Amino acid sequence: MLVALICSVAGYFLGSLLFAQYWGRILTKRDIACQSPDNNPGTFNAFRYGGFACGALTLFCDLAKGFLPVFIYNTNTRQEKTGFDILLCLVMAAPVAGHAFPVFHGFRGGKGIAVSFGSLLGLFPNILPAATLAAVFIFFSLFIVISPHYYRTVFTYLCAIPLLFLVPGGVRVMHGYLLITAIIMFRLVKSNEEKGKCRIRPIWKRL
Repeated sequence: MLVALICSVAGYFLGSLLFAQYWGRILTKRDIACQSPDNNPGTFNAFRYGGFACGALTLFCDLAKGFLPVFIYNTNTRQEKTGFDILLCLVMAAPVAGHAFPVFHGFRGGKGIAVSFGSLLGLFPNILPAATLAAVFIFFSLFIVISPHYYRTVFTYLCAIPLLFLVPGGVRVMHGYLLITAIIMFRLVKSNEEKGKCRIRPIWKRL
């Protein structure tokens, strides 16, 4: 319980560090969030408006702030690692909640996509949950292309839910993943990101 509490609190404060803005100011002397139409201080905008170095550093830091609390908790708990773990749920979601509602930035943060991948990677050596989410993202980006990105993200996180039940270790992280998905969905609805009309284009119609 104590380890979970420490990791959750530390995860929230780590999540509240918006590295896209920090690296943007250091490398480009600009506020990445203000440069983008959706005002999102995330990895995509760091690459787009800050360049490769800014994007790469932001990606690494956003993944790390999700990874570290989950990895520390996961390697220091003696709980059974096959069934539901409600404490793990809180630890997984804390960095994403911090990124979405950062205490250091007036509770105005990003969507938390990179951070959510970091949380799932924190389950190492079990990388199947993270690989499952990544595979669904790739599927909706290359094979059944959903655009704009807003709808692709919604479809990805929702469609990964039933798939996680099928992979080893997926059941254990389901509560955490559902909470992460709820946070991301809320931030998507509240964001200024282009929504428009959902377009679905199968790969065979583009060949």
